Amino acid sequence: MKNRLKVLRAERDWSQAELAGRLDVSRQAVNAIETGKHDPSLPLAFRIARLFEMRIEEIFDDGENP
Repeated sequence: MKNRLKVLRAERDWSQAELAGRLDVSRQAVNAIETGKHDPSLPLAFRIARLFEMRIEEIFDDGENP
């Protein structure tokens, strides 16, 4: 699944470790999500969306939208 997590994190000048701390996950989890190797669970996707004050659909793209 494509996502804008790396861009959003960079806009705030946060390291992967800082973002991981804010989300209560490991830095490796953030890296795996950013690189598309792992899709976040629904609860984590909601935490990410709340942190960035966006809708989940604005951050994650499942490729099904035209």
